[in-house]
Amino acid sequence: MLLISGLLFAGMVVFYSELHHLDDPVGLSDVRSAPIAVRPDMAAPTPLPPMSIPLPLIEVPKPEWASQFLRTWRVSGPNMCGALREAGIEMSDWKAASMRNRSYECYFQRIYERDEVRPLSSTFVKVRGNEMGDVVDIRAKIIGPATDAKGHLAPAVLRIFEIIVKQSCWRDFEDTLASIQNLRNVEYERFGSFLSFTREAGSGNNFNFVLGLKATSDSQIRTKTYFSTERWLATTNPRLMDSLGTSISASCAQ
Repeated sequence: MLLISGLLFAGMVVFYSELHHLDDPVGLSDVRSAPIAVRPDMAAPTPLPPMSIPLPLIEVPKPEWASQFLRTWRVSGPNMCGALREAGIEMSDWKAASMRNRSYECYFQRIYERDEVRPLSSTFVKVRGNEMGDVVDIRAKIIGPATDAKGHLAPAVLRIFEIIVKQSCWRDFEDTLASIQNLRNVEYERFGSFLSFTREAGSGNNFNFVLGLKATSDSQIRTKTYFSTERWLATTNPRLMDSLGTSISASCAQ
């Protein structure tokens, strides 16, 4: 009986030992207890550093930059008239040309000598624009102008053209002043703007002057749209507000 009991006890021990190995396979408990290694490619992505957009990429373009690509009047009609008036040229006030005309203008006319039919020596200047003060063109006519011993246009008359050209802020047009001073024909066109100073056909000593803008091309229209402040959203950034506040009537950029 003791032998039989001992064999039964040994068999039960072996039986339960086998059940334990089925529930916990060899090495599994060791794996469970050890930390699981994570592959480098499975690691959490590193957050990107904060990126700030440089201000020049969103800054409203300044009006003076537009003149490098598209000619625009950088001076208003009233300001042009005022600049001529400050130089001693008795320009009229900026006002409507007539009650039925929506165009505005200021002008100056001085007759130095005339006969019974027409002026023999005179100066006429007119700045034309609209009720908003935008300039359309500037015209002048000089008849029998006074000259010095070298045949150069008198400084008082030349001063008129100097002011007009410089107030327009189109620097390259200043080169035409030498031809005007020497009473030589000159015609110049650049980026849609044009200047003409020519001797009148059929007259020996009459000259016509025109400074204006022609209709722009598609590319110039797109450029004008880009530089228009109406396409830019309002901002509270003081630097951007300074750009929006820049006036096209400001002085020429140095």
